[in-house]
Amino acid sequence: MAVVLIDTLPNFILPEEHKNLVASTPASFSDIPPVLRHKEDNVSVALDPPLESFSAEDAANGSLYVIESHLVFMSASGRGFQVEYPSITLHAISRGEKGPSIYCQLDDAAATQIDEQPQNDDEDIPPMRELSIIPKDSTALEPLFEALSFCASLHPDPDAENDMDDDDDAFVDPGEFETFNGDNDQELSEVGRVRSDFLNNSRFAPY
Repeated sequence: MAVVLIDTLPNFILPEEHKNLVASTPASFSDIPPVLRHKEDNVSVALDPPLESFSAEDAANGSLYVIESHLVFMSASGRGFQVEYPSITLHAISRGEKGPSIYCQLDDAAATQIDEQPQNDDEDIPPMRELSIIPKDSTALEPLFEALSFCASLHPDPDAENDMDDDDDAFVDPGEFETFNGDNDQELSEVGRVRSDFLNNSRFAPY
């Protein structure tokens, strides 16, 4: 399952702590906790279909943690969820009817990592779940998007083909998303920027 309910934050360190640990030459670099790349308070989320046992009250307000290992939302109610990056098949800045947000498509099949092939072609395919991340401060969209893109780049799709298109821009449902080609003085329409990190083999170089 792409979205896993949690009641405590996963372990992480800040970038400065990571820098100091690396400089100290630890016995094992693999023991260094993942780095928190961005934290945003006063965030609401929307899941479609809704997540069982995670209420509208839980989704109404909380903090988003963009950690190198997981994308985490922790509600002010004390409940939260985490998402593994390989299950995020697409993320984009959206300016649709819900207001400025980060829109994500989550693939439950990618999260479960089923090794066995389906027995027949008629077997049900797990549905795609949609996640909208809505910060109260709309200026947080860009740093959130960049941090999410960076962390996603640390978890490349092993099945991605080498000859896939390197273009970062993509069209997804022309009625809802579009690529923005205007200048900085123009407002983005439905979706200003779209990046499908797991459909296109184009990623941030982490170092």
